[in-house]
Amino acid sequence: MVNISLPDGSIRTYDSPVTPHDVAVDISEGFARNVISARFNENIVETSTLLKHDGKLVLYTWRDEEGKKAFWHSSAHILAQALEELYDDVKLWVGPAIENGFYYDVDLGEDTISEKDFRTIENKMLEIARGKHAFKMREVSKADALAFYKDKNEYKVDLIENLEDGTISFCDHSTFTDLCKGGHIPNTGIVKAIKILSVAGAYYKGDENEKQLTRVYGISFPKQKELNEYLELLEEAKKRDHRKLGKELELFTFSQRVGQGLPLWLPKGAALRERLENFLKVAQKKAGYEMVVTPHIGNKDLYVTSGHFAKYGEDSFQPINTPAEGEEFLLKPMNCPHHCEIYNSRPFSYKELPKRYAEFGTVYRYEQSGELHGLTRVRGFTQDDAHIFCTPDQLDAEFKEVIDLVLYVFGSLGFENFTAQVSLRDPENPEKYIGSDENWDKAEQAILNAAKDKGLDYVVETGEAAFYGPKLDFMVKDALGRKWQLGTIQVDYNLPERFDLTYKGSDNELHRPVMIHRAPFGSMERFIAILLEHTGGNFPLWLMPEQAILLSVSEKYEKYAQKVLNLLENDEIRALADNRNETVGKKIREAEINKYPFMIIVGEQEEKDNTITVRQHGGEELGTISVSTFVKIVNERVSNSLKTFK
Repeated sequence: MVNISLPDGSIRTYDSPVTPHDVAVDISEGFARNVISARFNENIVETSTLLKHDGKLVLYTWRDEEGKKAFWHSSAHILAQALEELYDDVKLWVGPAIENGFYYDVDLGEDTISEKDFRTIENKMLEIARGKHAFKMREVSKADALAFYKDKNEYKVDLIENLEDGTISFCDHSTFTDLCKGGHIPNTGIVKAIKILSVAGAYYKGDENEKQLTRVYGISFPKQKELNEYLELLEEAKKRDHRKLGKELELFTFSQRVGQGLPLWLPKGAALRERLENFLKVAQKKAGYEMVVTPHIGNKDLYVTSGHFAKYGEDSFQPINTPAEGEEFLLKPMNCPHHCEIYNSRPFSYKELPKRYAEFGTVYRYEQSGELHGLTRVRGFTQDDAHIFCTPDQLDAEFKEVIDLVLYVFGSLGFENFTAQVSLRDPENPEKYIGSDENWDKAEQAILNAAKDKGLDYVVETGEAAFYGPKLDFMVKDALGRKWQLGTIQVDYNLPERFDLTYKGSDNELHRPVMIHRAPFGSMERFIAILLEHTGGNFPLWLMPEQAILLSVSEKYEKYAQKVLNLLENDEIRALADNRNETVGKKIREAEINKYPFMIIVGEQEEKDNTITVRQHGGEELGTISVSTFVKIVNERVSNSLKTFK
């Protein structure tokens, strides 16, 4: 007898071993036609895998994330077969599913792939897919696996040499075989639409000292309509690309002379950053935070003590050697060790806790040049960092208050669609973390309790914790449906031990504080990039660099335009005047491109009646109104877009 438990709590009993497909048919033949992947007792399995013992079964369709993962992983196999058939000297390395689609890293020998080859590859993949070839897994011995790839693919040989005998399997479909752990759709015929998206260079093993391979990116769908919709989304994403918008709106730039991954903020961008900082500073002050400032460098020993050097040393800039013998400094990779030393600057009583230190602190990490991408992946970035030092009894309330702050930030900036992710340690790899199991247990439970009590829509991800503690990450969906990790809160029992942080308790004994790390924005650079793409550059009115632009009909009305400008500035409305000798039509078109929320037109009639004519971005006319009425409209809209904190 085999008892299969399903997610709804029901149990189905079978007289002999069954496959996930059999169970799906037992539920509904219509449902079974849509099942493409399965998980049995936490392991991804094929729908044809024989289930020989009791266990929990989850069945996935294309609508599930795990279903998409199996679909795209299987598509990577189809891509690999197509490349082998099209290129004589190709050698395959790895081909995983990714968040949107899949890729395969290959050595093409003397061949190259460019955009003109994409259609040929797509057609070959579709030809293979139409064969409806079943994906079949089989276990192989290490010796047989090595023999299969010997003298024809050194990349696969290297992979196999690092695997244990008894854990190696191949996947066969059609005439193609690949080294694979599993997780496929039933057959190639389910793949109906395919698009090769791009090619890029990728170093073998991610090591720039190794050979550069070719990475072929693609995406696939079970229906052509879904591919068409995705490609439309890609076109919209190109229009919203923060690098393009940042240039058009004159927010930031990069310079090779300054260095890769080091953004330069232009006046409008600097003003935007300042408004974001001030917005958070006001909320933080209400919540009892105190601002601190720490240097851009620190003694190497500081980061050795914190554990950051062991963890991030290879990804940091090389140590700075001073004239003093043996003295080394690092560009700051993290703010938290500095804040620990601020806390350590004097003794604290339990009556003085919690202490909440906040800083917009710039940190530096030497990201690989191939991974740099606009503002989303840089080498120097500013974190809206804060660290709360509290007693264990205060932890729950403090953590929940930070959740409130994050939700306030999201609400005021238009991020309405998000889920929370509780990131826990990986129990199979304890060497990845510092600190005792007891402290980890307490920290993880504190986050789970807070997420539950605040009614958050959350998922639990094992193995995603920081090396010093578990965390609560906020996964935000933008206007295009893309997921971004924004905002993080972490509970840390370990750094207080490493830095010997203490407070005097009510019993007159010294105790360890608990430390909360939090950053609602994460990094200013990445946050602004995501906000740009989410809004398409149409920021909330309170955040816009200029909220209005005055367009004078001719030079004769420049004085009146200046008078209106002065009145707006007196009411703290950010505006500027365009007095160029151009037609109003041209000025309006350019103002639309620059995304000014309001265009204020002044001419003979407006000057005579002491009024203004107002047009909104996008074309809607507000008509001819008084300056005071316009100020009231702006203030009401700003007030409505900013949520109330505390």
